[in-house]
Amino acid sequence: MRFDVVTLFPELFAPFLSTGITRRAFESGQVNVQLHNPRDFAQGNYRRVDDRPFGGGPGMVMMTEPLSQCLASIRAERADDAPVVLFSPIGKPLKHEMVTHWADSNGATLICGRYEGLDQRFIDTHVTEQISLGDFVLSGGEIAAMALLDAVARLQPGVLGDADSHAQDSFNPALDGLLDCPHYTRPEIWQGQAVPDVLLSGHHVNIERWRRSQRLMLSQGLRPELIEQARQAGHLDAADEAVLSRYNRGLPDPL
Repeated sequence: MRFDVVTLFPELFAPFLSTGITRRAFESGQVNVQLHNPRDFAQGNYRRVDDRPFGGGPGMVMMTEPLSQCLASIRAERADDAPVVLFSPIGKPLKHEMVTHWADSNGATLICGRYEGLDQRFIDTHVTEQISLGDFVLSGGEIAAMALLDAVARLQPGVLGDADSHAQDSFNPALDGLLDCPHYTRPEIWQGQAVPDVLLSGHHVNIERWRRSQRLMLSQGLRPELIEQARQAGHLDAADEAVLSRYNRGLPDPL
């Protein structure tokens, strides 16, 4: 798959694409990332890409023409009709289902806005989808683009050391969309805090029951809407409901 990133600061992506586990996906070309600076398509000695907003107000607005020329160049290289994604506070929240969609796609062109945003005419003409990381504002779309690329890269075969690692992630359908459970490693006791006995027992059935209970209780306490979604989808059985009932009554997990 190929992702073309339109950004005024392509240098921000250099360490991201060459560091960490997900670099395997980028270096191998499983996730082909191409960077494009709209300033390269701007006119004049100053290569201007922004101007003051009509109607007044603070800040600057990214101009349509450099962005349009940049996008035309990308489309000529790709020779396909890839979606154009803009990272914006008004976009759909980025969730696991969306990440899995992009992970199985041919990619997209990712637009990283800056300043007060983009001229709306470019959005109306070219943007097919808008994505948000949450209810807050970033200085630009680069961090959001990296978040999407990282999430997509780790789902590619062979990228993670253990093929089952991403199946245990929070929000994964393999966990019925629930949060992941706590994890522990050596030493067994650290500053007076011991690893739960069940994890040292070697009893795999009880360990899996404990992990399931932890996922249920964490989701109920921190993200109760995930429990309701799992319930409506028919993913919770009688044992799950018993765990939730004990939790809601303040009773400890018997494991």
